[in-house]
Amino acid sequence: MKREDELLAEACREASERGSLSSRYRKLLAQRFGKRFENAWKAVVEGTVKKYVFQPSGRVIWIVVGKERDYQVLPEVDYCTCDDYYYRVLDGEALLCYHLIAQRLAKALNRYERVEAEENLYETFMSEWRYIRKKWFQQ
Repeated sequence: MKREDELLAEACREASERGSLSSRYRKLLAQRFGKRFENAWKAVVEGTVKKYVFQPSGRVIWIVVGKERDYQVLPEVDYCTCDDYYYRVLDGEALLCYHLIAQRLAKALNRYERVEAEENLYETFMSEWRYIRKKWFQQ
């Protein structure tokens, strides 16, 4: 049996080539990830995945608009600022939160909102995430 991340990567490769996620992969992902896949797919369909590109540097921040607030996703290191990541992914109970799944699917399907932003807003974003992380560790 494939690991969750291998299955997701395979599904994303196919989705990128086809331009859609096949019903076969939707079923497999739903079986493997359960509610996390349902929430991720809903985020993709509803267009709540955003890719901020800061100019002129070209730095990128991925955001998934969640139930409580916006969550920053760092796909290169499989990191998210959500509570599910903090309480279940870091504890080894889950491999990925739904925001990470949504970002991967949205990127593969090219179904995300691209937001061009001025460079000076980058630090505003980063200071907000530093504040959120600081609150996590004070709990």
